[in-house]
Amino acid sequence: MTDSPTLLTGADAPNPLRDPRDRRLPLIAGPSSMVMFGVTGDLARKKLLPAIYDLTHRGLLPPSFGLVGFGRRDWSHDEFADYVRKSVSEHSRTAFDESVFEQLRGGLRFVTGTFDDTAAFETLTEVVGELDRTRSTGGNHAFYLSIPPDAFPTVLSQLADSGLNTADDGSWRRAVIEKPFGHDLASARALNDVVEKAFRPEEVFRIDHYLGKETVQNILALRFSNQLYEPLWNANFVDHVQITMAEDIGIGSRAGYYDGIGTARDVIQNHLLQLLALTAMEEPVTFRASDLRAEKEKVLSAVELPEDLASHTSRGQYVGGWQGGEEVRPYLEEDGIPADSTTETFAAMRLDIATRRWAGVPFYLRAGKRLGRRVTEIAVVFKRAPFLPFRSTDTADLGQNAIVIRVQPDEGVTMRFGSKVPGTQMEVRDVTMDFAYGMNFTEESPEAYERLILDMLLGDPPLFPRQKEVELSWKILDPITEYWEQNLDPSPYRPGTWGPDTAHEMLARDGRTWRRP
Repeated sequence: MTDSPTLLTGADAPNPLRDPRDRRLPLIAGPSSMVMFGVTGDLARKKLLPAIYDLTHRGLLPPSFGLVGFGRRDWSHDEFADYVRKSVSEHSRTAFDESVFEQLRGGLRFVTGTFDDTAAFETLTEVVGELDRTRSTGGNHAFYLSIPPDAFPTVLSQLADSGLNTADDGSWRRAVIEKPFGHDLASARALNDVVEKAFRPEEVFRIDHYLGKETVQNILALRFSNQLYEPLWNANFVDHVQITMAEDIGIGSRAGYYDGIGTARDVIQNHLLQLLALTAMEEPVTFRASDLRAEKEKVLSAVELPEDLASHTSRGQYVGGWQGGEEVRPYLEEDGIPADSTTETFAAMRLDIATRRWAGVPFYLRAGKRLGRRVTEIAVVFKRAPFLPFRSTDTADLGQNAIVIRVQPDEGVTMRFGSKVPGTQMEVRDVTMDFAYGMNFTEESPEAYERLILDMLLGDPPLFPRQKEVELSWKILDPITEYWEQNLDPSPYRPGTWGPDTAHEMLARDGRTWRRP
């Protein structure tokens, strides 16, 4: 006979709301503040400040949260608050609420200065200390570097010299770094050396905003919470995988950053290789940062490049033409672009993964600007069935089964399979079964930066790539970009199409075609 369970009462009884497995209460950041360098830039104005407001609106930041802007503007604290108000009222996901903003406003501060101004960092030290005293931020401060990488050494050196990088016992300091994490392997290592002179590796949070998207995180849920998919998710059944990130716009006002960088370094090295890793990784033991990162690193370390880079990679540059009823300029005539630039606005490549699960399954990656439509998706395309009972005419209109994970903008998952067409003949044709986030969940998906900023304040790092992942991704990309720069000028393609002919020829050599999103 088993013992009866002991009934605990009073102080001995556990609080069910404090059970870490309980999902009824959201995780809320503790006492803390954020110092934002580059606070007047587009990223901060359109994404970071609205994300902080939205977190406040959802009750996920402490009421005493502090936000310090650092910049050259000669602003008072009140003028900075007016700037934040304008930013969040124009760009926040949730409706503007005066009472919510007033709560946030109490912790807003601004420090005027340049990155090499030692006196400004002395003032910053005083402001951070004032927040500890008046807002009870507890010595917990994050430093968000939304600035060009060439300014990192100066800012990090100033933080170290002023002691702002060092926390007292029981508190923390963290550095948040926006991509790009270098422009090749050597620069990524040099950048990391600079960062780790001021902060310990566990204090550094590298932000790839794609990893904060709900649909990217859903890749893990789709694969590992369902018995339906995982038995088929391997070379026995999968023919190939296509990962696409397409934009229907040009470079806009980003010429200063974009030219000389190009599409491959801008989005394939980080966004698309992260999507590849999540798609191809083995099941982690847990979703703790160490376990999740270890599985992604195994995939990236197993990536093999094609022997013939000329045949299995493609780079392009958009020319002038019409798109969406509007005449658009060619890349070489965009403001700030040199007339002889060879920077690619489209990149595609085949990669293979040398593991038992994926041996023989090519992964095709493509990204570009001025393409057919804005879309990011992962298409897992399955091998064809033998069709033994069918005549060839029965399946003439049947393609290959596929699972398509739509990352943006129509977040969801589509399954494509064959079904009989009504009638007297045995005619089989493709049909789709669709899951859309907007149709199945009443709660609107938070912006990626909301999730990432909250996770950083909580000290929860699974969604942040560590230095080893960064280095592995550059080891994959560097040989390709070096080959392009020496041997392969970009091929022209018209706006509104899906890239240059060389990209379509790349798949045609393998007997495959690009999926049209």
